[in-house]
Amino acid sequence: MSSKEVQTLKDLMEYEAERKAPPEGFPDLPDIPAGRYVDLRFFALEQEHVWRKSWLLAAHIDELPEPGSFRLWDITGQPVVLIHGDEGTINAFYNTCRHRGAPVVTERSGSKRRFVCPYHGWCYSREGELLAVRDSEDFGNLDVSTRGLKSIRCERFGNLIFVNFDSQALSLLDWLGPIADEWKEFQFENCRLAARHVFDLNCNWKIAMEANTEVYHVRSIHPHTVSPILDDRRNVNTLYRHGHGRMIAPTPKGKVALDVMPVSPDIAQIDTVGELGRTCTQSYGLFPNWVSPLSQYAIPPILFWPNGINKCRMETWTMAPQWKEGLQPDFWTENNGTELSAVLKEDTQFGEKIQTSMESRGFEGVPLSYQEARIYHWNQAADRMIGIENIPPELRVEQVIGDEWIYPSDPRRQYL
Repeated sequence: MSSKEVQTLKDLMEYEAERKAPPEGFPDLPDIPAGRYVDLRFFALEQEHVWRKSWLLAAHIDELPEPGSFRLWDITGQPVVLIHGDEGTINAFYNTCRHRGAPVVTERSGSKRRFVCPYHGWCYSREGELLAVRDSEDFGNLDVSTRGLKSIRCERFGNLIFVNFDSQALSLLDWLGPIADEWKEFQFENCRLAARHVFDLNCNWKIAMEANTEVYHVRSIHPHTVSPILDDRRNVNTLYRHGHGRMIAPTPKGKVALDVMPVSPDIAQIDTVGELGRTCTQSYGLFPNWVSPLSQYAIPPILFWPNGINKCRMETWTMAPQWKEGLQPDFWTENNGTELSAVLKEDTQFGEKIQTSMESRGFEGVPLSYQEARIYHWNQAADRMIGIENIPPELRVEQVIGDEWIYPSDPRRQYL
């Protein structure tokens, strides 16, 4: 991030602290319809469009370290196998034999020279090619060149592996847009995977995710943890294309983020992280389900996955450059991944109760403040991805946040 942009963001922090109303021209945000959290019709539209057309974080290269390494990935409900190919690329395939649909791989992870379906022995290469068919003479004119494993879009950002079920989707770099440049200082290509855990929650996945997408709740939910290390009145939100967002909020002098994280201060640091990453909470929301603060200490994304309309899975990751024996960092859990950290316990404590309330006749919709604009921005992007005409009118959000509020445009800068 350039020194000019850093200064602009610091000036915007002071603007946010001093303003007495939302910026001039910022739209009033209509209520988010209640049905987007409880209506099976909207849940089905998310399944059909949002989860099939977005880039989704699936793995880290440390989990597929050499040719032949494989890992199953089925958290979206689709049977996917990730395979480290012979030429060093990572391939993603449906874990479905082209003969009778049996899973080609049944172990969760491992390494194989060839992938042989356990049902009838059809054999595939690490690149998904069909190499051999048992009793091939009985299949007549079967064209094996067209019977390889069905591939899925798979691209990398640094050491992270993303998949996309839509063959017509933008490239991962185009999807990230300017965020890809902003992330260069965090060395995604050098950070190793230190921890990865999954927790089940009894609420719609958006309820859980939205608790990590705004700072309006910080003084109420985190009075003794996050609130002392985050100046919520100086928080600067930025909206990007495709539903992504960023928040940057300064840390009061004398405080550091590690004050509330179960991580040793002796871990190695990412030496290229700039001023804001070192002195602020710099957090990104990557559409549809990634939320992560980034700092000199770690890249610790949290991912939220639907597991039904009123249940979800929260996946916590920690990546860091290096660590000493016994100091392997884990920003989000304690006791070797068996418990959530204090901060995430606070963030998730009301999820099930909120779900119950949202399912009641008393819940009609969500009125959002300017501070919560990233949530509304996400919903606008979701509707465009689904196709507004495909959504029942009572479940749509109005497209009120215009391009003038999408980075690099920002009307607030005229006041600096």
